[in-house]
Amino acid sequence: MALPMTRRDFMNGAALALGSTLLPAAQESDRLLSVPPPLGKGPDASAEDPLLAGGITPQDPRYYPPALQGMRGSHPGSFESAHALRDGEFWKHAGRSGNARETYDLVVVGGGISGLAAAHFFRSRAGAKARILILDNHDDFGGHAKRNEVKIGDRLLLMNGGTLGISSPTPYSAVADGLLRALGIDPPLLQSKCSRPSVYRSLGLRPGMFFDKETFGADRLVVGAPGRGSRRGGAASAEDWENFLAKTPLSPAAQRDIVRLETAHIDYMAGLTSAEKKDRLSRISYKDFLLHYVQVDPEVIAFYQTRTHGEWGVGIDAEPALDLWAWGMPGFQGMQLDPGVTPRMSYTAAGYYSTGGSYSFHFPDGNASIARLLVRDLIPDAMPGHTAEDVVTARANYAHLDRADEPVQIRLNSTVVRVQHAGEPETATEVDVSYSNAGQVSTVRGRSVVLACWNTVIPFLCPSLPEAQKNALLYLVKVPLVYTTVGIRNWSAFHKLGVANISAPGSYFSDVSLNSVTDIGEYKSPTSPEEPTLLHLTRTPCQPGLPVRQQQIAGRMEIFSTPFSTFEHHVREQLGRMLGAGGFDPARDIEAIIVNRWPHGYGYEYNSLFDPDWPPDQRPNVIGRRPFGRITIANTDSGATAYTDVAIDQAYRAVNEVFATKSADEVPHEAAARPALA
Repeated sequence: MALPMTRRDFMNGAALALGSTLLPAAQESDRLLSVPPPLGKGPDASAEDPLLAGGITPQDPRYYPPALQGMRGSHPGSFESAHALRDGEFWKHAGRSGNARETYDLVVVGGGISGLAAAHFFRSRAGAKARILILDNHDDFGGHAKRNEVKIGDRLLLMNGGTLGISSPTPYSAVADGLLRALGIDPPLLQSKCSRPSVYRSLGLRPGMFFDKETFGADRLVVGAPGRGSRRGGAASAEDWENFLAKTPLSPAAQRDIVRLETAHIDYMAGLTSAEKKDRLSRISYKDFLLHYVQVDPEVIAFYQTRTHGEWGVGIDAEPALDLWAWGMPGFQGMQLDPGVTPRMSYTAAGYYSTGGSYSFHFPDGNASIARLLVRDLIPDAMPGHTAEDVVTARANYAHLDRADEPVQIRLNSTVVRVQHAGEPETATEVDVSYSNAGQVSTVRGRSVVLACWNTVIPFLCPSLPEAQKNALLYLVKVPLVYTTVGIRNWSAFHKLGVANISAPGSYFSDVSLNSVTDIGEYKSPTSPEEPTLLHLTRTPCQPGLPVRQQQIAGRMEIFSTPFSTFEHHVREQLGRMLGAGGFDPARDIEAIIVNRWPHGYGYEYNSLFDPDWPPDQRPNVIGRRPFGRITIANTDSGATAYTDVAIDQAYRAVNEVFATKSADEVPHEAAARPALA
């Protein structure tokens, strides 16, 4: 447990550390609560990265962020300038930037899936010679579609550091599906050819649950959890549940109530019509439904509390019971609810219920491979190879991302701090974009700008936006998440215990799982317990009892104030407690830890417990994404949800809005006769 691990927190591009030197300040209003207070001093805020100290830039062949360990995701150096801008401190220390020295047809702020897709769509419409600059505050492209590479011995292991899969609650639109196909991605073919979900089952590994002593009175790993009450679970008999629960430290009363909840057909709202039941269920949380209608023992709540973390980033105390009926949670099987969705259901619940969702596939590094394929499409020399399969093991050449002789450039470690029309927004033909890189503020000029960053930063970049639009942009609070990748020298403890994935509802990390088995191109996943592998640990730092947006704000503050050493301690301590009986030794068996913290993670999804019933055209995401002169907005926030197809669709919309603002003489000649993108 006490074995030290080398810390390699990467903070390239962080010469301005203004936000990390300010003391936290109380911010009471709902508007100001949409961002966390300034980051206090801490070991990660002041750590000096060896790459930065050595002057290693993307032009250096040693520059390769995917292989870095320690604190990743929103890493030190990626947010300090933005926090200082928010707090009114940035320009006091940075001074003013000079006149623009570079001019582009399009400047994109944000190099995630939406920003890269916007560049793709713009070039498809404007022609191959269109000059495009993509600015991103991180040390790597892809935004939340982050890639973790770990080498243990001679074995290269990959895992998603952020966005995992192509799946969505609804089928992909023609636009989003068309982009995947243009990149060479055929999800059904890749799923059938590359995914191997039966590997762990063939070894006798099953789901398990870990009951921690702090929550449940005893540390106990129980293997063979029945269908765990969601759309991913399967029906299980009362006998299955009784046999499983008898091995847990839950009280007899809690065990009986779980069996009743999972298997009994009882109408807990007898006397109401189906429509009346649905309306009432949309106005109470699933926790309240369990306590006040099903009348379960309070101990049952802890058993289910984190079941919704992976979908919405909060627990059952903040999710409407109606959504969880649509999602497949237990307790509704005797309620006689008519089929069909209602306007008060969330995007995710309604989508899966009515359509069954999209096709599903994920690369070994998650949607980082989609970002890499987009980069290959935009800058071929930066990503060798030709197919969606060979991109997985390709090594990106970061020196080619930002070359003056290329029509498309991606400039990393560049935090945008101001976006301002060169003149009045109604008549201006260009926009100035200022950004901070390595302590210097520079300005470029774009004939159009797509803001593919997250919504709540935009009012600080564009203070001249209409007040109603700024307020709408600030409303959508992103969901904080922590995805931790742990490299272990073998997974024999999992094999010995007979478990492949573990739900831990009371623990620091609520889910622990072996890496999914996907063989694609030259990449082969581990299939023997004696081989090294990666574990995926999830933490959703919500604060039960608060309204949903305040839970997310509090969780973000927690993430920013938690040093890597604390995450590392919890990784070692929890894995030791869960897997110790299988012979797992944290000091001996852990080879690498990568903490992907995402204080601004999932896009916000409207919640009937806390959000008004706005008319569709008055929802904050719709008001917030309105074009402003030569500036348009593309991100998942604009779609009020958190899926890759939404990021692509919103990029497509924003680019079409760009061309709607252009006069005929501004459209490049070779593209003038082209039809609008379909």
